[in-house]
Amino acid sequence: MVYAVVRAGGRQEKVEVGTIVVLDRIQADENGKIELAPVLHVDGEKITHDAKALAKIKVTAEVLNDLRGPKITIQKFKNKTGYKKRQGHRSELTRVKITGIK
Repeated sequence: MVYAVVRAGGRQEKVEVGTIVVLDRIQADENGKIELAPVLHVDGEKITHDAKALAKIKVTAEVLNDLRGPKITIQKFKNKTGYKKRQGHRSELTRVKITGIK
């Protein structure tokens, strides 16, 4: 079983070839391909976490589509002062499919 843990958008995701992952918005090249930085690589019985060895490993993915996350409502309220504040937020996301771990 070959898998890698990659750093993407401030988080770390465990990926295998064929895995579909939703990440923070990433700009792809003109072919729709991106490269993710591995933090850990597991190849059967061998585990790699050394920075020099990880520099040689490439995790490639193709962008399937861009989407937006669910709406998050932020509300603040202070009693007896008349203070109310309401704001919303939707994250910009990208759905990618892992195509190779080399």
